[in-house]
Amino acid sequence: MFAEKELLLVPGPTPIPPQVQRAMMRPVINHRCPAYEELFAGLQEKLKRLFAVNGEVFVFPAAGTGMLEAIVVNFLSPNDPVLMVSIGWFGDRFGEIAERFGVNVTWLKLEWGTAATPEIVAKAMDETKKPFKAVLITHNETSTAVVNPVKDIAKVVKERGALLLVDAVSGLAAMPLPMDEWQIDAVAAASQKALMTPPGIGLVAVREEAWEAVEMAQMPRFYWDFRLARKFQSHNQNPYTPPVTLLYGLDAALDLIFDEGMDAFFERHKRVRDLLRNGIREMGLELFVPDDKIASCSLTAVKVPEGIHGGDLIRQLRNKYRIEVAGGQEHLRGKIIRISHMGYIHESDMLLALGALKSALKDLGWSRNCP
Repeated sequence: MFAEKELLLVPGPTPIPPQVQRAMMRPVINHRCPAYEELFAGLQEKLKRLFAVNGEVFVFPAAGTGMLEAIVVNFLSPNDPVLMVSIGWFGDRFGEIAERFGVNVTWLKLEWGTAATPEIVAKAMDETKKPFKAVLITHNETSTAVVNPVKDIAKVVKERGALLLVDAVSGLAAMPLPMDEWQIDAVAAASQKALMTPPGIGLVAVREEAWEAVEMAQMPRFYWDFRLARKFQSHNQNPYTPPVTLLYGLDAALDLIFDEGMDAFFERHKRVRDLLRNGIREMGLELFVPDDKIASCSLTAVKVPEGIHGGDLIRQLRNKYRIEVAGGQEHLRGKIIRISHMGYIHESDMLLALGALKSALKDLGWSRNCP
């Protein structure tokens, strides 16, 4: 019996291309053999190209949150002063991880649905009596569908001599983030977002110029230790057992991205985002982020019409139309839905989503501006 077809539009995990699925069906090999070393060497070169970095890209069996913790323990020491720029739920998480490890966190919390600006970050850094060791920031805030202007923020951070540590778990590959060019010191990512691979692979890229900070950090670390990982990677190995079948898949997914072309991959994400946002407006619905300049190319947040609960809309889309979308978090629970368009998503998927959304709203008794 075939499982019912479903359109997966949550912000992770995302749909998997058939080429990636086929790659993961290859037999598992010994991760201490020459064949694995050949696979890992090729993967390393592709990952450096993806992050646009000449430094190391570390591969861990982990989710994105693990990579945020890995950045904290490898770059910071207890009591280090850092500025946490948070525009939503995942920004809060990054800062909370730092606090758990005894980092001295100064919070710059902005209203959900807005982006940080270089002026706001510069002002926050200048007002402190002690220079910040690092600035932590989210590239793409998954809870609100807002993208931060990391390029411009990086300039003011580097002018003030701080490290820039970035959560790009849901932004990498969907939007440009060239590490070396923008002088970003570390970037965290994961396999289950725009990289079109199942959950289970965590990635952290480290700019070569930032490696001294890794050596000097005094935080306890074992599993996440970049120094140990670097030693093993010099021989195309991992310190611990890697998820071999997932790495087959990631390798195939990167080939798909590069075959399409990085610029074309970015442009497709923007084109699909615009199609969805225009369709939402034409339906008479309200976007949570009305400003296209800060609207994410990874996902879109839509306000649920008055009188309808977001949870009911999500269930209707799932049960009747076989489309999975995500709800809001914290105070936005029940008030917005979030529709992903990252990775293996095209215009046709958004047209299906728009049609299903219109029908599901009608099912729930909403008809305003619906033809």
